[in-house]
Amino acid sequence: MSDAGALSLPPEPQAWAGGAADAEPQLLAAGPREWRVSGDWTLLGLRGRYEEFRERVASAATAGDDPLWDLRNLSRLDTAGALTLWQGWGQKPPSRLLWLPEHVTLFAQFMQPAALPRRRPGLGPGLASAGLSLLAFARHGVDIVALTGRLLLDLLRVLRHPSLIGWREISANVYRTGAQALPITALVGFLVGLTLSYLISKQLKAYGADIFVINILGLAVLRELGPLLAAIIVSGRSGSAMTAQIGVMRVTQELDALSVMGISHTVRLVLPKVVALAISLPLVALWTSGLMLLGGMTAAGAQLGLDPATFLRALPGVVEPANLWLGWSKSVIFGALIALLASHFGLRVKPNTESLGGAVTQSVVTAITLVIVVDAIFAVLFSNVGI
Repeated sequence: MSDAGALSLPPEPQAWAGGAADAEPQLLAAGPREWRVSGDWTLLGLRGRYEEFRERVASAATAGDDPLWDLRNLSRLDTAGALTLWQGWGQKPPSRLLWLPEHVTLFAQFMQPAALPRRRPGLGPGLASAGLSLLAFARHGVDIVALTGRLLLDLLRVLRHPSLIGWREISANVYRTGAQALPITALVGFLVGLTLSYLISKQLKAYGADIFVINILGLAVLRELGPLLAAIIVSGRSGSAMTAQIGVMRVTQELDALSVMGISHTVRLVLPKVVALAISLPLVALWTSGLMLLGGMTAAGAQLGLDPATFLRALPGVVEPANLWLGWSKSVIFGALIALLASHFGLRVKPNTESLGGAVTQSVVTAITLVIVVDAIFAVLFSNVGI
C-alpha cells in the first residue's frame, strides 16, 4: 500500500537503540508519528534479540495514534524478521505502511488468517452440509445411470457374441448369493413368520375370526414380506461381499490390469453379478416365504388350534396366484438393483482401506433403502392386483 502523499522530508533520524553498524537491525523515530525500519532484520541479525525488538515494535505501535511504518530502507528481511514485526504489530498489518514489493510475499503468509473474516459470508454449516450431500447424491445418480447404460450396451454385445458370457462367474455368484444364503434366510423367515402369526392370531381370536389368519398371513408373506425380507438379508450379506470384492480389486490394482488388457469391467464383473442375483433372489424369496408360512402355521396351530392340513388346503383358495407372481417379479428387480448398486460402489473405491470400508457401508445402506422405496412403489402401482 502507498501513503507517499502524507510524507514530507523527515528530520534527522534518531536511533532507538543507540548508534550501531549499518547491518544492525534499527528502529528509528523519523517523526512523532513515523517509524523507519532499517538494517538487516534476518535470523542472524536478530539472533538472541527477538523478544527485545518485538517489545520495541509493540511499544512503537501503541505509542502514537496510527503511526506510519516505513520498511523501504531495510537492507535484508527474511521470515524471522517479518515475524518479529508482525507479532509486534499485534498480528495485523498497520493501516499506514510503506514497503517494497518483495516484502509482500514474506508478510502474506501471516496475513492469510486475518483475511479469512473478510470473506463474503457464506452458507451456514447445516445448509453447506445439506448442499454437499445433495451434490454427492446427484453424482451417484449420474454414475449409476452411466453404469446402467454401459451394462445394457455390453449385454447387447454379449447376446451377439455368446462366447463372452461368463457362465462360470454367473454360476459361482448364484451359488454364493443363493445356496449359501438359504440357512440364514430360513432361520430369519421362520422366526418372523412365527412372530407375525402369533400377533395376528391373538387379535383375530378376540373377534372370533380365527380362520382369517390364513388370508392375512398368506397375502402379506407372498406379496410383500417374503420378497422384502429376502432382499434385505441378501443386501447385507451378498451386496456387501460384492462391493468388497470389487473394492479389493481396486486396491490391488486388478481393475487397472483388466483395463490394460482391454477387458470391460461390466462384462467381466458387473454383468455376471447382476444376472446371478436376478436369478437367485426370486428363489431365495420363495424359500423365505415358505419358511415364513411354516412359522406362521406353527404359531396358528399353537395359538388357535388350527390344523396344518386345513391351513395348507385353504391357502391356495384365499391367496390369488397374481400375488405370487408379483412377489417374484419384485424379487427379480430387487436382485438386479442390489447387484448394480454393489458394483457401483465397488468401482468407486479408492486405493486405500478407509475408502473400502466406507463404500461397503454405503452400498448396504443404499441398497436396503432403495429396495424399500421400490417395494413401496410396487405397492402403490399394483394396489388393485390380486386383492
